[in-house]
Amino acid sequence: MRTYLESVDTEWFNQRLVSVLVVVLAAFAVMAVRLFYLQVFEGKELRRLSEINSIRLQDIDAPRGMIYDSNGMTIVDNRPSFDAYIILRDAKPLDETLEKVARLLNESPEELEATIRNSKKLGGYTPVLLREDIGRDTMAAIEVHKYELPGVLVHVSPRRHYIFEAHAAHLLGYMGEISQEELQGTPFEDCKGGDFIGKFGIEKAYEAYLRGKRGGRQVEVNATGQVVRVLKTVLAEPGQNIFLTIDDKLQKKTEALLQDRAGAAVAIEPDTGRILAMASSPSFDPNLFVSGMTRDQWNELVSNPFRPLENKATQAEYPPASTYKIVTAIAGLEEKVIDANTTFYCPGFYKYGNRIYRCWKRGGHGEVNVVRALAESCDVFFYQVGEAVGVDRLAQYAQAFGLGAPTGIPLDREAKGLIPTSGWKLKRFGVPWQGGETLSIAIGQGFDLVTPLQMASLAATVGNGGIRYKPYLIEKIQSVDGLVTLHNSPEEGGKINMRPETLSLVREALRYVVNDPKGTAWQAHIKGLPFSGKTGTAQVVSMPKATDPSSEDKEELPKDHAWFIAYAPSEDPKIAISVIIEHGEHGSSAAAPVASEMIRTYLGDDFLVHVSTEQPRDLKGKVVGTSINISEEIRQPNQTHPAQEAVDHDD
Repeated sequence: MRTYLESVDTEWFNQRLVSVLVVVLAAFAVMAVRLFYLQVFEGKELRRLSEINSIRLQDIDAPRGMIYDSNGMTIVDNRPSFDAYIILRDAKPLDETLEKVARLLNESPEELEATIRNSKKLGGYTPVLLREDIGRDTMAAIEVHKYELPGVLVHVSPRRHYIFEAHAAHLLGYMGEISQEELQGTPFEDCKGGDFIGKFGIEKAYEAYLRGKRGGRQVEVNATGQVVRVLKTVLAEPGQNIFLTIDDKLQKKTEALLQDRAGAAVAIEPDTGRILAMASSPSFDPNLFVSGMTRDQWNELVSNPFRPLENKATQAEYPPASTYKIVTAIAGLEEKVIDANTTFYCPGFYKYGNRIYRCWKRGGHGEVNVVRALAESCDVFFYQVGEAVGVDRLAQYAQAFGLGAPTGIPLDREAKGLIPTSGWKLKRFGVPWQGGETLSIAIGQGFDLVTPLQMASLAATVGNGGIRYKPYLIEKIQSVDGLVTLHNSPEEGGKINMRPETLSLVREALRYVVNDPKGTAWQAHIKGLPFSGKTGTAQVVSMPKATDPSSEDKEELPKDHAWFIAYAPSEDPKIAISVIIEHGEHGSSAAAPVASEMIRTYLGDDFLVHVSTEQPRDLKGKVVGTSINISEEIRQPNQTHPAQEAVDHDD
């Protein structure tokens, strides 16, 4: 009986054993076939994957230094940008991966393929940028589906952010992608393709301070390019922070005053050269250069007749017009061609040779001395002063004020202007200087060219008593740990050696310009705050009406530029200003009110109240009212000419 049972068990066991062996052999067969396939058909690719399932290096971008105004308010900072990249060797199968990521980026696969083809980083394990600044929602979606998107990664980098968009754009500048030529230059050894650097303004001038130093990390990745762990990190060194001399409240007010007008305005602290405001209009949004602009947006900027990409405060050159009469007056007094008692009669024109040179006031100003001539901007008076002084001596005084040369402000492509001499004309045109040209030069027309920054410096120099300070924009540069690496202080650029009586007469006249009803800038005066200035109207031969922002008429119409330079208060000035309104016609009505509002904004109501409690006095110490009547003070005993018509304030 046991023998039978034993045989049955043995048979059953053998059957089971055979079944197990068949299964095992089948499994081994499948494994052998799979191994054969992997080794023969996929061996090369698997060997590659095994080699890269190890260590890679990743960059850590350095945060760019921030920019603050003089009161420590942030005007430029950095924001996080989420950028989508793809590593082509990891993105297998590529077509399927591109199709999936295209849906998340709201793009077509064909657009992404075109982006990859146009990239200079094809092949290898270098990430290829698919889309910049994809936003937090898209970034989150990619992270959720990252295991379905081999080779796709999101890199977070600091992106430049101009907080107030077009605010102070011309002095701050903008950034752009580094070019191949720049990569080969000495200042950019630590940069690589795709990096953004300063291209204009402070961003460019102080690139070495702002850029910082790139960091990196060693990471272990798997076969799909996903980071498994971080092995080592070298932190990036942030760029240094810049503190400007700009008063942001004044800057914003100045920009608002220039809105919808083409022109520029500059404000300087007379006793230091610190730039308090610098505005050019129209402006632009520097963020467009960081985030990328469309072709239409770029064409609109470069084709705009008002030149929004030009910093008119430092790059545009204009005839100084009657503001230049300050130089002519000082030259005449210092060369003793005229003195306080010298008068010329103005009938409204001056005959020189066979030509008639007219005064802006057709009826003439009558008998005028230097004070009244400046206050009412009499052209005839300065024709005769310029004729007596001569073009070359006039040029010496203009150059002493810094005209005709760059101020040295560290902004790119600063224009130097032009102060002509007889030698310059002979060299430039091959013909000698003509006497009639001196008359035009004496009133700031002809070949004369200046920048608004130069004229603000001139106003500051007269206001502070004759010291020309070099304008500067940077108060200090400071590292993130508080170490000050650069600190600017006032630096003299020259000194005007003029007699005290010369300065006294000129400053007295400039005070009358604003504070006397016959002064050309009377409508811009501030009750309780005597300040000094000079209007000017720069002749423009012809320009289309279309270049006037307020005009829709396309017909040709000559329209002059409007100037005004000033310092305030008249005694112990705290601010010096130059304003030019392109095609604004009259300095008195277009430019002077802008300067007046800038003065109110900067000095503030408390200062105005303090000043108004004191009785204003002229430079001789005589108590005067809010307005100063100059007509009696300068009337000559032997004057017999009939009274002239009222000044129409159109200079």
